[in-house]
Amino acid sequence: MKLSNFNFELPKELLAEYPAEHRDESRLMVVHRDSGKIEHKMFKDLVDYFDEDDVLVLNNTKVFPARLFGNKEKTGARIEVFLLRELNQEQRLWDVLVDPARKIRIGNKLYFGEDESLVAEVIDNTKSRGRTLRFLYDGSYTDFRRKLRELGETPLPKYIKREVTPEDEERYQTIYAKHEGAVAAPTAGLHFSKHLLKRLEIKGINFAEVTLHVGLGTFNPVEVEDLSKHKMDSEELVIDEKATEIVNTAKANKRKVCAVGTTVMRSLESAVSSEHTLNTFEGWTNKFIFPPYEFSIANCMVTNFHLPKSTLLMMISAFMGHDLMKKAYKQAILEGYRFYSYGDAMLIL
Repeated sequence: MKLSNFNFELPKELLAEYPAEHRDESRLMVVHRDSGKIEHKMFKDLVDYFDEDDVLVLNNTKVFPARLFGNKEKTGARIEVFLLRELNQEQRLWDVLVDPARKIRIGNKLYFGEDESLVAEVIDNTKSRGRTLRFLYDGSYTDFRRKLRELGETPLPKYIKREVTPEDEERYQTIYAKHEGAVAAPTAGLHFSKHLLKRLEIKGINFAEVTLHVGLGTFNPVEVEDLSKHKMDSEELVIDEKATEIVNTAKANKRKVCAVGTTVMRSLESAVSSEHTLNTFEGWTNKFIFPPYEFSIANCMVTNFHLPKSTLLMMISAFMGHDLMKKAYKQAILEGYRFYSYGDAMLIL
């Protein structure tokens, strides 16, 4: 499989700028891998495809407001700083992306907030737009994190050209988000409402939770024709004993194990035992799944519609078969399904 196998024409108007009015009323395409049959439903119809003791695996990471705007000392130039990951809590060191990068050099200081109560010094260059910043702030670590949250805004993907609204703070977050650390939402989970989760629970469906802190690497374009040469960024992953027990019991009983999103699928496939069961895991994963690939844990998945040439599309192709993926995506475009983070969803059975 080459990069060119994953290119297709995506009309610009199908990129979703806003979420559906109600979380569980986005559209749902249901694709049956065994027969190739495709159905068109609403997301809340998901409950009809699962039975008692089936398992949905959710990513409970929480998005933090990672996008800050500061001013460069002396010139006052407006600089966007995107927080990627904390490197050292004590020294308040962070890996960030800056824009425009050409203006930002080692030794520069950036000032944030109208009162300039937060200052950062550039101490290293990491990659073209990457820098290491040391934040200077008078106050405890708790106060510092509160300040970052207060000054930061919801890190909507770059393709969304509009201004961030207060609604985004709630909608670009799953309702089961618990552990802060992601700079992008696990978007397949955005479709679940409290009401839908309750209906699934009443039906006897079990939930297992993993934590994968989604990084911006998810959106990194693949720039090599030979997919085996592409390197994924590492992301922090935790799978605890409770989750492994729920998943492995369902597997042993031949129930459905449904990965809610590509982040969950990558998490599960990063922790497979030699017996093809799920192991506990605490660490970092840079798992890249592309065809051909043998999946070990999940036998169905929920996912959004992805962009051409993306690593996410490659995983979907590996899971549902390349020809069926192309057929489904062709239908999605014809039927006007909405793509990407705030778009519609697909259930692959």
